[in-house]
Amino acid sequence: MRLPWQTLFLAIPPAALGQLAELDPVTVSASRAPEPASQVPFTVEVVPQDAFAVGPSMTVDDALRGAADFSLFRRNDSMTANPTSQGVSLRGLGPSGASRSLVLLDGVPLNDPFGGWVPWSLVPAQSLSRAEIVPGGGASAWGNAALAGVVQLFSRQPLAGAGSLDAQAGDFATRSAYLEDAFRLGPGTLELSGEDFASDGTVLIAAGERGPVDIAAASRHELAQARWRGELGTAATATVTLRSYEEWRDNGTPYQQNRLRSVLASAALSGSTGDGETWDATAYAQDQGSSQTFSSVNAARTAETPASDQFAVPATALGLAGSSTWTDAEGSRTTIGADLRGVRGETREDYSYSGGSYTQRRLAGGRQAFAGAFAERSQALGPGLRATIGLRLDRWEDSEGHMRTYGLSSGAPVAVNAYPARSGAELSPSGGLTWRALPNLELHAAGQRAFRVPTLNELYRPFRQGTTVVLANPSLATEHADSGEVGAEWKRERLRVALSGFAARLEDPVSNVTLARGPGTFPGFGFLPAGAVGQERLNLGRVDTRGVQLGADWSQSDAWTATVSVVGESATVASAPVSPGIVGNMVPEVARWNASAAVTWHPSRRLYLSLRIRRSGPEFDDDQNQLPLAAATVADAALRFVANERAEVFLSVENLGDATVETAHSAAGYFNVAPPRLASAGFRARW
Repeated sequence: MRLPWQTLFLAIPPAALGQLAELDPVTVSASRAPEPASQVPFTVEVVPQDAFAVGPSMTVDDALRGAADFSLFRRNDSMTANPTSQGVSLRGLGPSGASRSLVLLDGVPLNDPFGGWVPWSLVPAQSLSRAEIVPGGGASAWGNAALAGVVQLFSRQPLAGAGSLDAQAGDFATRSAYLEDAFRLGPGTLELSGEDFASDGTVLIAAGERGPVDIAAASRHELAQARWRGELGTAATATVTLRSYEEWRDNGTPYQQNRLRSVLASAALSGSTGDGETWDATAYAQDQGSSQTFSSVNAARTAETPASDQFAVPATALGLAGSSTWTDAEGSRTTIGADLRGVRGETREDYSYSGGSYTQRRLAGGRQAFAGAFAERSQALGPGLRATIGLRLDRWEDSEGHMRTYGLSSGAPVAVNAYPARSGAELSPSGGLTWRALPNLELHAAGQRAFRVPTLNELYRPFRQGTTVVLANPSLATEHADSGEVGAEWKRERLRVALSGFAARLEDPVSNVTLARGPGTFPGFGFLPAGAVGQERLNLGRVDTRGVQLGADWSQSDAWTATVSVVGESATVASAPVSPGIVGNMVPEVARWNASAAVTWHPSRRLYLSLRIRRSGPEFDDDQNQLPLAAATVADAALRFVANERAEVFLSVENLGDATVETAHSAAGYFNVAPPRLASAGFRARW
């Protein structure tokens, strides 16, 4: 489980794969410190560079779905998914657009400051060297938002004088270009990179249900980045990054669009002391703004009525983190660290459309602050036996919470709500054991307690999308999760098999709870027409998740490799005082099982072929379990031809069988679907 047994599914030379099987890779995401993967009691999966650079997936999040325990809130990736639904779910622990998993890019949080979702398109797939997935672990090191685990992406580090150009074009007028170049600048290397991506997109509504109002979900984004890396003296390394990103999207109808602008600056220092201690420190500042429009479509899908114009959502995030690790003569390892994060955001929107214009304006938002400190200790207890314990203390505060409503014609206040500041303290303990029981058999067991404070979006922003109205809730309680796993990994020559069992108890999970169904007029929701649904963000009592995970990889020869990854799980509502009728229901967006299988063929040193098949079981799209989503099977293929060390061409086909994948099921009976078959071709040039 702790080695990359489940995600080596792309064009990797089998000889290299065989070498990897003999090595013990170093990981950093579980404890924020470099450590051998075999000594980490939690599952750590490593996704290699080729999974992003030369596989069939055009987006980072789709490449990560080769791991069966990694899933998205919806079944469509960031190519067509609305940004607010790009959440992450690890082992089905309460998926939502807000993400209960922390996603990092080179140690800096990638989750949206206001809503917690993940802007995957901000990271070009070609820019990554690897990713680490830690399902069910990492809370003692990272704190808030790592409730279900951690996903960390690591950028490539090109050498001075080296550069590359990746260009790709495909169906639906999809095209992208990524340029990267590195230069010597003073005592370090300046890396300049940029990406331009555009696609006409595909229609989101299922083919038999579309109407004249349905259009393709087109998208475009532009990224520019400068990064300097260099040595400061003999014992420290510095990295300074500046990044600018802009994105435009159509969301399936003429009126529904969104835009995102984001600017980030970060500085990281790392080094070592003479006595073997290593340390690192990171500071970052992020400023972003977004806008989005929503509408309601009539039953015949011939026309839409504006529902809201979220014309501005400014948000900022500031952070500072540092840690230090040292190893004693007996091989015991200790890590201590601390971090600070502050977030401010507000949604500004016009709503209540009547007589051809909006009649009211709403401003809602607030501030959040987090401060935490942690310590972790890893120590050998005997031959092949090692224990790891961790403890983290966090202090958090919500302040300046507000929701103010004004009449647009008069400017007079309709309602002015200022919410009292709230604060709390959280302890996040963790512990585990690893044991090499036999030369080719490793066992591990681990557990942790984690927390997540609701986002500003969940606390303060109500919204209406289509026929569904969702109310915010400034009184939402903090979520907590107790989780654990036991597992074994067996290796023999070219075969590796891993099996684990896991369980989690999620207390006070935030959920959109159905409280009203139209037609009728309801307190808080107003008038709901037939087929409309009124929901409110509420804390359920408890969600229980349990399951098993199986993974295997096999190198039949230097030309063939195969991998299999399967997760079977049950995530059900165990307690819900606010809605007793949903107790026993499946948690929305969690399939009973997910499976991924891949075969890679490398018949010559120039040619690579890979085939990946993913199968997800049936699930529900609502808390009442009345809106099912069917099981789906998707096959992807990639062909890569290496002309020489400086040039290669590639061809990929996503959804090779043109399968219909249901991603959403509305109360009005309509289905949203993921994109159909998408073929693309491209080239990569290096210098």
